Amino acid sequence: MAGFTGFTQQGLTFLQQIAQNNTKEWFEEHRDIYEQHLLLPMRKLVTDLGTDMMAIDELFEIRPAIGKTISRMNRDTRFSHDKSLYRSNIWLTFKRSRKNWTDAPTYFFEFGPDWWRYGLGYYSASRATMDLFRQQLIRAPADFLKIAECIHPNFLIEGESYKRPLIKDQPQELATWYNKKSWALISHHHDMEPLFSNQLVDILSKDFRRLSPIYDFLMKIEGLKKNHNSVVS
Repeated sequence: MAGFTGFTQQGLTFLQQIAQNNTKEWFEEHRDIYEQHLLLPMRKLVTDLGTDMMAIDELFEIRPAIGKTISRMNRDTRFSHDKSLYRSNIWLTFKRSRKNWTDAPTYFFEFGPDWWRYGLGYYSASRATMDLFRQQLIRAPADFLKIAECIHPNFLIEGESYKRPLIKDQPQELATWYNKKSWALISHHHDMEPLFSNQLVDILSKDFRRLSPIYDFLMKIEGLKKNHNSVVS
C-alpha cells in the first residue's frame, strides 16, 4: 500500500451529503466513494504514523483497520436520542488495546466536512482515574506544570469542569486541570488544505510526539490504577 497523499474534496463532500441522506440505501450507492476517498487514505495515514506512534508507546494498537484504529461509519443507536444511522465524521485513534478504552489516554485525529481536530486525552475518564490524576498533580505541581508546557501554543484543555472549585484559591494554572471531570487536549482547525497532502502526516506526528510527556504522565496513572485494583482484589 502506497503512502498517504491526502484526502480529497470528494471525501469531504461525502461526509456532508451523508448527513442529509442518512439511509442505508444512499450509503450503499456511494460506498465506493467512502472506501476510496475516506477509508483507504485513512488506512494509509494510520500506517504512515505507526512507526512514530510506536516510539511513544510500543504497545499501541497500530493496525490500520476499522475497529482497531479507524472509526466505523455506522452508529450504535440503541441508547442514543440521535437515531442517525451513519456518522458525518471519521476518526483514527492510537491507544493500547483494552476493553475499557474510554478511561485510558488516547491520541486521536478526527474530521468532518469543514473542520478537523486532533489531540490527546480521555474520551470519558472515570472518577477513580481523575482522583489519581489530582493526587499526582498535588504531589508535584511544579513538575506537572513544566511537563504541561508542551501543550502550547495550539492545544486547548477541554472537558466539563465542576461548578465549584475543588480547592479554594488554587492557582489558576493548576485549577484548570484539577477541576476537570475528564479532559482532552485538542487542536482545532477549519483550514482544510492540510488534509489534502502528506503534510498532514508531519503535522500530526510532530504534535503527537510533542505531547508525549503528557502521555507518559498519564500512563504512570494507569500503573497506579493497576496497583490499586490488585490491592483491592
